[in-house]
Amino acid sequence: MDPSLARVIWHRLEAINAVTYFSPECLEAPAQLGLRGFWMGYVACRASPMGEVGAAVVEATFFNFHPARIRRAIPDAWSYASPRDILDARAASAAAALRRLVSDRAAEQLAADAMPILDSAIGWAVPAGRPLFAANRDVARPDDPVAALWQAATTLREHRSDAHVALLTGAGLDGCEVHVLFAACEDVAPQLFQNSRGWSCEDWQAAHDRLRARGLLAGDGRPTTHGRELLARIERCTDELAASPYQRVGDEQFERLVALLGPAAARIAASGEIPFPNPMGLPRPSSSG
Repeated sequence: MDPSLARVIWHRLEAINAVTYFSPECLEAPAQLGLRGFWMGYVACRASPMGEVGAAVVEATFFNFHPARIRRAIPDAWSYASPRDILDARAASAAAALRRLVSDRAAEQLAADAMPILDSAIGWAVPAGRPLFAANRDVARPDDPVAALWQAATTLREHRSDAHVALLTGAGLDGCEVHVLFAACEDVAPQLFQNSRGWSCEDWQAAHDRLRARGLLAGDGRPTTHGRELLARIERCTDELAASPYQRVGDEQFERLVALLGPAAARIAASGEIPFPNPMGLPRPSSSG
């Protein structure tokens, strides 16, 4: 299997996963549990598969968020709701969003058709060095098949994300520097990442200065050839690492999975609930393969 195809499946799985960050059902669920504000809900929901962990664990696994944003949410979130209750609410609200966006019948049929392949890929995936993947893999499967589909998509999404973080840190980039370099290479407004990940203008400028000292950015803020090559190499290696579970599944099953997920991902993207550009780096459907 061409590793670049791992990017195609990521785009489709990410669209399914992303309802948890943008759909109204998923935004309301943490508040109904008593979690205070969007960011406490986001951090607690995404961290909940790991259990009642401390801020340091979440800070390390989330990587590109300002540590203060994490520590404002954790451990306080666990005093409002348990990880188990958060997990249940997260899966149920995501299933409700998918049923609304894709249609109840289509979502259930997709779950029936895709879950055997997704389960196989998850089973082949190696958890070593992938804490968010491992934690999500061990979440008890929801009884609702659409919630189970969402959980499987999220599990494989975190498999890719964990590998990506390892490669970024291996390249000597910190959480803010990653966004500065990506924004420069993709011509994305800095405010998207500053607002969504908690970095101040001063943090951004300091990261810019560090990247410039490394020869990754020019004085005008544009990426140098070295900067573009570094980011491209990281993305290529991420695809290679993310491809391993699908390679074990086999080309025929992988191609079927891509085809199965395509219509649902397109409908979710076309709904307008996921903004473009977005902090996940998910491209518009026309360029997502």
